[in-house]
Amino acid sequence: MVADAIYIGIMGDYDPASPTLPAVEKSIEHAAKTLKIGVEAKWLPTESLLASDIEQKLEAFDGLWAAPGSPYKSFDGMLRGIEFARRRNWPFVGT
Repeated sequence: MVADAIYIGIMGDYDPASPTLPAVEKSIEHAAKTLKIGVEAKWLPTESLLASDIEQKLEAFDGLWAAPGSPYKSFDGMLRGIEFARRRNWPFVGT
């Protein structure tokens, strides 16, 4: 993690060949540059969102982004991440 930076968790199954997924990180970086703040983004594969300790891991992020990419490797994992954000009123965006 970068000190004094916003830490964003990107929930989704990253594929560099996707026409949209590489743009997710670029858009976060662009917004951070415009706002003159530091940012670090980390991809969270949907299957990893099924782990028993996922709530503690998601709490480490300042905000969560549900990336496009249906069908996900784990639809249940994605729903679990979204549920975490909604139940806790965590900063969240879904695309």
